Amino acid sequence: MTLKMPSLNEFRRDALRIRKRFLRMHFEAYAGHIGTGLSDIDLLTYLYKAHLRSPGTPGGDVFILSKGHGASSLYATLNHFGLLSDENLATYYKEGTLLPAHPAPRAWDTIPAATGSLGHGLSIGAGIAFAHRVLKPSSQRVVCLLSDGDCNEGSVWEAAMFAAHHRLGNLTVVVDANGLQGFGKTTEVLNVEPLPRKWDTFGFDTIEIDGHDFEAIRDALTMTISPDRPRCIVARTIKGKGVSFMENRLEWHYKPMEREHYTQVLAELDEAERNL
Repeated sequence: MTLKMPSLNEFRRDALRIRKRFLRMHFEAYAGHIGTGLSDIDLLTYLYKAHLRSPGTPGGDVFILSKGHGASSLYATLNHFGLLSDENLATYYKEGTLLPAHPAPRAWDTIPAATGSLGHGLSIGAGIAFAHRVLKPSSQRVVCLLSDGDCNEGSVWEAAMFAAHHRLGNLTVVVDANGLQGFGKTTEVLNVEPLPRKWDTFGFDTIEIDGHDFEAIRDALTMTISPDRPRCIVARTIKGKGVSFMENRLEWHYKPMEREHYTQVLAELDEAERNL
């Protein structure tokens, strides 16, 4: 039986509700790293709603968040899709929590590794993909979400060579390319462009998309590629996406919200949801 694909509006509605939950978490915790979470929520929404098969269960697909400073958007997404309880989500960033600012290892079946020191996630993901493709073959797939800042690190390119050399067709890399990192524009801190050409040269089947366009995300993840080549999706995104005064603003990489910010956030997202 073929399952019906959700409509594009269903994805948009889910993403808006995840943004609301995510922003409430940050307001209540008075925590930063807001902009980076808003840039990848659409990607996470599609992955968990329509692509990943039984994540966090034995035999299920594996997701690695290499850009670990975006952990809160992953927590909000897991909660929205019933993979993390409201009670646990309420502990975010609090004393003794298992939901810190960067993912904690082995606390949750859906989070297999601690990440956030940029550049390490793909090495972990490639190793898991190698295990499921070569050492003990299975149908499990691995998806690794990187930032463009991750791509400053040489370990990313070592892992990319490893994945291509071992023909890890079960590995998908998604690069959340929002163009900003902690100290400025990515092109000015350490220019990694042209990203699509680099990944292609390193042996990946590569496609560049608008990372907020659910139709484009769907097409990129479902397109037919070589079974012996890993896939890379370079997703062009907007840091702070969905909140007018945060979009493409470097300060929201670190800055926490005050009450007046949060009031405006809710007004904008409620209006966006009414217009769906």
